[in-house]
Amino acid sequence: MVLSVIKSTREIDALFSEGERSSHAHILALARHTPEGRGPEGRVVFVAGKRLGGAVLRNRSKRVLRAAVHRSGASWDGYDVALIARPSTATASEEILDRALRSVLKKAGLSDD
Repeated sequence: MVLSVIKSTREIDALFSEGERSSHAHILALARHTPEGRGPEGRVVFVAGKRLGGAVLRNRSKRVLRAAVHRSGASWDGYDVALIARPSTATASEEILDRALRSVLKKAGLSDD
């Protein structure tokens, strides 16, 4: 699995403004084609906003999202993807999160499952 993390604020802002949204009760995903001139590998950013709660809850939400992506083995070649935690993300079981991730990726056209 080759996924780089998007770190540039400018690129994250572009993903939020131009990305195709797909949602599930536990995860919101934004996806857009990788900008021209950048390599073909997929990139991802994990987001947990302050409205979710304190730092411990936000960090747990991002950690379980990262684990779900790792379990999926996804690479999303040619796409930038933002996975945004919802209030139920931190407490959902692995099975439910895996299903939610497959669902949002399928809606975004990144998976054939």
